[in-house]
Amino acid sequence: MKPFLTFCAICCFAGIFRLPIEYYTFLRILVSIGALLVLYSTLSFRQHYFSIIFLVILILFNPVFPIYLYRKSIWIPIDTITGILFLLINFIEKTEPKKKEEITEETSEHSIPIHQRTVSRDRIINPKKPKEE
Repeated sequence: MKPFLTFCAICCFAGIFRLPIEYYTFLRILVSIGALLVLYSTLSFRQHYFSIIFLVILILFNPVFPIYLYRKSIWIPIDTITGILFLLINFIEKTEPKKKEEITEETSEHSIPIHQRTVSRDRIINPKKPKEE
């Protein structure tokens, strides 16, 4: 996913220049797909601030119902900020959400007092094997 998001960022930076309208249609499709991927990823990692930002990007760049701002001077900062956000999302370290089992393990381990824990060396092991009948 990182190479694709880097490609989206490069295409956003290239959108600053005066290019044919077909490129901007391609850019809308590409950025929409990238925003959908990031939106899914941020929702699964429960990073809601990035989810809101990329939802706005998805709405702004959607190819189905395009939003036309008609002035290049308005799109230049939008393309630049979008490219920076795609690069930023690439380099932020994502932490995996803890599963419920891991959380209960950690809390149960710390809730037992030290004197009640059983350490393996404290167990009495019978050296004689019981007779099988």
